[in-house]
Amino acid sequence: MSTAQGARARARQEVTAAIKGAARGQLVAEGAAKLSLRAVARELGMVSSAVYRYFPSRDDLLTALIVDAYDALGEAVEQARDAASPAPPLDRWTAVCEAVRDWGLTHPHEYALIYGSPVPGYSAPDTTVRAAARVGLVLIDIVREAHQDTGLALPPLPAELRPEAERMAADFAPGLPPEAAAALVAAWAQLFGLVGFEVFGQFNRVVEDRAPFFRHAAARLAHGVGLARP
Repeated sequence: MSTAQGARARARQEVTAAIKGAARGQLVAEGAAKLSLRAVARELGMVSSAVYRYFPSRDDLLTALIVDAYDALGEAVEQARDAASPAPPLDRWTAVCEAVRDWGLTHPHEYALIYGSPVPGYSAPDTTVRAAARVGLVLIDIVREAHQDTGLALPPLPAELRPEAERMAADFAPGLPPEAAAALVAAWAQLFGLVGFEVFGQFNRVVEDRAPFFRHAAARLAHGVGLARP
């Protein structure tokens, strides 16, 4: 790459980062539903047509913010998993769950963007899937390793659920029994429900000492997917 090309690439990265930063400011002030490319342009002192060269539509900018949020959460979770290794699976599971909580409390507006109410008129494209899957893949890997090492303590599935659980295992949890796949989906939903309740204030005047409460709840989720302390 020539010096001129490198300078143009750096300039584009800087402008893209500035646009995203202004858009995140709008998320805080107005919420995702009111995100506007024109308002972003005004804040940056740019003409609207210049912003459209970087993000052709509001939805393109929204998608970029969503992918960034999922990737930031995924990176935090993967770092927590790595820091907890080679602890037993139950401890790694709890560390990952706490990383989700910590990230959500530190980034409430980004958390609301990816796990809050849907943005009217916006439909997330397939380009968000890889980033959105990062937390789930970490949890699946922890359970898979435990299954291969010591086995999982899981109750049998109801007959009516087995076909769907077998599909889940084949689609996103190969190497795990259907019982584990179904339990993982339930635990994944409950994890983000717990964090969402805290981020959005539903625990106010209900749960006061929230960190130990969350650790206990995360451990119960671990037992639900078949993990047990040696």
